[in-house]
Amino acid sequence: MKDELNQAMMPLIKFNASQGDIVLRSSTRCVRVRDVPIGGGAPIAVQSMTNTDTRDVKATLAQIASLKEAGCELVRLAVPDQEAAAALSKICREADLPLVADIHFDYRLALQAVEAGVSKLRINPGNIGSRERVEAVVSAAKERNIPIRIGVNAGSLAKPLLDKYGGRVPEALVESALQHIKILENESFYDIVVSLKASDVATTVQAYQLIASRVEYPLHVGITEAGTTFHGTIKSSVGIGIILAMGLGDTIRVSLTGDPVEEVKVAYGILQSLGLRQRGIEIVSCPTCGRCQINLIKIAKQVESRLQNLTVPLKVAVMGCVVNGPGEAKDADIGIAGGRDKVVLFRKGKLMGQFPAEDAVDVLVKAVEDLAKDMKGSNR
Repeated sequence: MKDELNQAMMPLIKFNASQGDIVLRSSTRCVRVRDVPIGGGAPIAVQSMTNTDTRDVKATLAQIASLKEAGCELVRLAVPDQEAAAALSKICREADLPLVADIHFDYRLALQAVEAGVSKLRINPGNIGSRERVEAVVSAAKERNIPIRIGVNAGSLAKPLLDKYGGRVPEALVESALQHIKILENESFYDIVVSLKASDVATTVQAYQLIASRVEYPLHVGITEAGTTFHGTIKSSVGIGIILAMGLGDTIRVSLTGDPVEEVKVAYGILQSLGLRQRGIEIVSCPTCGRCQINLIKIAKQVESRLQNLTVPLKVAVMGCVVNGPGEAKDADIGIAGGRDKVVLFRKGKLMGQFPAEDAVDVLVKAVEDLAKDMKGSNR
């Protein structure tokens, strides 16, 4: 099987070299998680996972609300025991997002989660017991039209696969996924989403390339155990970005050691940088150099902070000198370019005036907010 999978590895995406735009996405079947379509050409969905104790209903609901406000579209919850499973009923009733129950080892927890009203299960069919137990979970999911994600992680690969392939390599991840897919397909269950995650970027990228050549199920993409907010953002942006740039991936989760709201922000940043989704402000700003004659670093930070909660998709340029500044500012929806203690403001390419540098933040923020209001008004 290893040779067969290696032969299947090939580029699956072409780029428009002049624009850098993705021109092809891998075709996958559509799976619906309540009102969120995954695959089938639907927008790439953003997921996160609560890090509260699921048994603490109040704290969990508060975190779900924060995630929704940040733009999260699906939320996964750990269900480690009966008490957590029992809490799901109230959480499902009150939460305003599709919820995914993360189940391991005990098939009864999956059955309880289905009864509680979750919108999706994340399981590893190989660790929840006998065929009869798998059949019971699949039957319950079928009855409620609940999809199942097969989540394969490098850190929990079965020993026979580790021995066969000599470690946590892409081929081992793929064979594990295919084995688990077969278990569900044998039960005539096809509402399947697949993920193959490792903390190593190269391993994860190759695993997704390989599985995409073998199945048409939608792919949930992420780099698992990516790290703290700083290091995890870098690793996730590189890994998820490469996979998405190959045209693969139907839903993503950025795994960070920290506030899950940050995961959602980074996820949208990744999607926005590839032109796949837009939510909120994209800031273009120069790194500054000896030609810059205004305090651009301070201006850019203040603008970013004041506009961070704006959800209207706009490109905002904060530029410091006459070399690239005017061009970038004109090409943005709203932009400023700096001169000697002054800035010029552009709106949709039109020069709107010249202002003292000390007024740059207020002028730019107001211009952005005014344009956002105009855009919202025109969409009514």
